[in-house]
Amino acid sequence: MKILVTGVTGFIGSNFVYYYLSRHPERTIIGIDNLSYAGNLENLSLLSTDQKARFLFEKADITDPVRIEKIFSKYPVDGIINFAAETHVDRSIHDPLVFLKTNILGTHVLLEAAKNSWHTKDRGWKDGKKFLQVSTDEVYGALGPTGYFTEQTPLDPHSPYSASKASADLVVKAYHDTYGMPVNITRCSNNYGPWQFPEKLIPLVINNALSHKHIPVYGDGRQIRDWLHVEDHCRAIDLVYEKGRNGDIYNVGGNNEQENIAIIRKILALLQEMTGDPRINDTLISHVADRPGHDRKYAIDASKIKRDLRWDPGVPFDEGIARTVRWYLDNRDWMSHVISGDYTKFYDKNYGDR
Repeated sequence: MKILVTGVTGFIGSNFVYYYLSRHPERTIIGIDNLSYAGNLENLSLLSTDQKARFLFEKADITDPVRIEKIFSKYPVDGIINFAAETHVDRSIHDPLVFLKTNILGTHVLLEAAKNSWHTKDRGWKDGKKFLQVSTDEVYGALGPTGYFTEQTPLDPHSPYSASKASADLVVKAYHDTYGMPVNITRCSNNYGPWQFPEKLIPLVINNALSHKHIPVYGDGRQIRDWLHVEDHCRAIDLVYEKGRNGDIYNVGGNNEQENIAIIRKILALLQEMTGDPRINDTLISHVADRPGHDRKYAIDASKIKRDLRWDPGVPFDEGIARTVRWYLDNRDWMSHVISGDYTKFYDKNYGDR
């Protein structure tokens, strides 16, 4: 079986490659990525020899229908898991177009290529095919002081990023409703763990703190997010792909709602303990003006995936955040390559002669 996985050099995509190839030793991943600013092939540098043999990388942009069709012609694609997306909310506020193009039109290109390959002459579908769209809880908008997002919560996105992801979800749903394409959609809460690009909250805090730089905090920092370790998310994606009911949506959450400011203080305390550096402390926190359309609270009701697929988050937050901080401390070379931009040379050094 060959699964096409998009966005494989990003944070969640690269973690999924490691998980999936370890979990399914008989399967192959066709990995595609356009290696945009957050795409880092160095994230996959620890694949074993066996895993490398089952990882076929193609540099490609999902918005390019000609390139995607060529990949479908080159390989027998048994399924698609679509991680590819522009994800950083701040960037979407300053440059919405790239988010609309990648997240909506790119998803459509993949759906159309899959339809052309998997649709049979009698308008049925070849056995064993599935398109899994990896989405976000941000498509639901913001919660009030209480409550949780369920799969029935109306979509109410508040940023160009979340609007583009909600739109992509609806296009996937339309291909299921109109053509009968086998699909699933997952919507997850905030992920954390290794290989995350340092514009995101947790690696940003770690990197700034180690350099004794101020850590910007939007508004009062009391925005609430549900945090999910990336390993738990990868396991959920695998379960939904293998066992999810055709056409269904599954929320994936960590049962760990915490204020951003509490997360930052916890990371600073862990860093001070692990490094012995007294200069890493709360005085590095610097409150800045809140960003436009900033949702106050997200919280996921993941009871459906727990009930139907027997999934539960297995990494307690205190354990997971300590492991994450330790990983970034142990992999400062990786972080320095990202900060300096040297990571962009990894493709030419390792794949440029293909």
